[in-house]
Amino acid sequence: MRIAVAQIISSADPAANLDLVRDYTGRAKAAGAGLVVFPEATMRAFGNSLRGIAEPLDGPWATAVRDIAREHGIAVVAGMFTPGKDGRVRNTLLVTGPGVEASYDKVHLFDAFGFTESETVDAGEAPVTFEYNGTVFGLATCYDVRFPGLFTANANAGAQVTILCASWGAGPGKSEQWDLLVRARALDSTTFVVACGQADPASVGAGGAETSDTPGTAPTGIGHSAVITPLGAPLVTLGAEPELAVVDLDPAEVAQARRKLPVLANARRF
Repeated sequence: MRIAVAQIISSADPAANLDLVRDYTGRAKAAGAGLVVFPEATMRAFGNSLRGIAEPLDGPWATAVRDIAREHGIAVVAGMFTPGKDGRVRNTLLVTGPGVEASYDKVHLFDAFGFTESETVDAGEAPVTFEYNGTVFGLATCYDVRFPGLFTANANAGAQVTILCASWGAGPGKSEQWDLLVRARALDSTTFVVACGQADPASVGAGGAETSDTPGTAPTGIGHSAVITPLGAPLVTLGAEPELAVVDLDPAEVAQARRKLPVLANARRF
């Protein structure tokens, strides 16, 4: 399967961000991709009010993404915000396209490095997998990457590919942690990891990425999206700037990796 990674920079304007989805989806389709992955917070960048733009999965923003996917005959994964409990929102990944419809609410909220996501976001409750064109995908969002159990749960549910969407906060050592974590989670789960992050606003002269170890600042992205093999090797690595990358994944490599490295089969539960 050919997959595209759309490393964009979201703004505060959901309509302008839809234009980005439309543009990059068209480019992904032209490159032969069957699925295109956008980052967390594609709908609206962090650092802006989320409550006012949150909408259900059948609302106008999600419907527009659905129409884009249908127009181009390609599956789209994009981060949005849906209504949650107690006036909060849910940090949701929308999956839509020919023959597929799914969503995942971020389970692990980013209450770390001085940022408190749980103040405005209501946590999801369960892992989500979906099948598309004969391949099973798991879903994860940003801070989830620090929790191996979600990735192994997806793999045990049949996932061959884990899609990880992020708006990774900048700060000392954070880029190195991102690179390490996405490769480690591929090894933990023996899945491909397709990790798509928000690009760094500084890369286009729009001001530096926010430093997430400064209390209260919002993580706006550092780029460095990557596609990792089930044995932890990078297939694609991006820089800081907006970019579309396309890569071919062979699910047969997952079975091969699991024969060589049967960590899922060998795992003991304590």
